[in-house]
Amino acid sequence: MNVQDFKWKQNITVKELVEQYQSVGYQSVELAKAAEVFVKMKKSSAKIYLTFTSNMVTSGLRGFFAQLISLGMADIIVTTVGGIEEDIMKATGEKFKIGDFHSDDVELHEKGVNRVGNLFVNNESYMNFEDWVTPVLTNLYEKQKRWAVSELLREIGLLLNDENSFLYQSAKNNVPVFCPAITDGAFGFHLYLFQQKHSDFIVDVVKDFGNILFSSSHDEKKAVVALGGSISKHHAILCTLLNGGAEYAVYMTTAHKTSGSMSGATTDEAKSWGKVKDDSDVATVIGDVTIMFPIAMIKALEELSVEGLLRNV
Repeated sequence: MNVQDFKWKQNITVKELVEQYQSVGYQSVELAKAAEVFVKMKKSSAKIYLTFTSNMVTSGLRGFFAQLISLGMADIIVTTVGGIEEDIMKATGEKFKIGDFHSDDVELHEKGVNRVGNLFVNNESYMNFEDWVTPVLTNLYEKQKRWAVSELLREIGLLLNDENSFLYQSAKNNVPVFCPAITDGAFGFHLYLFQQKHSDFIVDVVKDFGNILFSSSHDEKKAVVALGGSISKHHAILCTLLNGGAEYAVYMTTAHKTSGSMSGATTDEAKSWGKVKDDSDVATVIGDVTIMFPIAMIKALEELSVEGLLRNV
């Protein structure tokens, strides 16, 4: 394919925009390829692992993730504990503000405001989260003493009456949510405090590893959509490695392969481990997920919707 000059036209659709990206060059080509892989993984009925880090739940992508679960574009969710906390916070009425990357952070600290990039989260939101989660843990403890993480999160999701909550949509659509580093945040701290009063209360991370491992098999087609890196990305691709590798994979990240990090590791590097199959359809997009992911996924949704392959449309 030759490089083609990009042209705007009135009322251009996202699908038409991304189709032009195929011949622009650089990361636009990878983004267009990612959209194609999204379509292929759905058409082949692959089991789709959607992974994302907590900062994406801080942003407005949280509602998009919930929508994708409702549409049947995610079969398994893997995230970090900040995403769990902030999904609950938003579902229970907390508001996060758009601020500035160059804010006076000392002043923000004095005001009880925490900065995530250019987004602001008040300390009060964490206090309200504590007030909400403590009685919930008490009720869950009365139901049973030992919980696998995904089972615990399903129970919590059923309590959240918010269509924009990925925990709610996951519970409603029987999509398991895995969070292997459940203690790495405020939620973990409250689990610890609760266990000090109830020593027989156990949140079983090892059992949940078995749950994600048996969430697919060697015989099933598997797909990974990894947004950002971290443990959420690796937990999913470790599962696919142990089940023969993924047939489809799309990675989106701002990290680079030169660091040797999990966050910067490409889909090609994953082939050396067997996490992604040698002949798989893959794309690695370097860029801000809040920009790249909606564009690529919406193009795929437009195509899949026409073919009647989406749920709840």
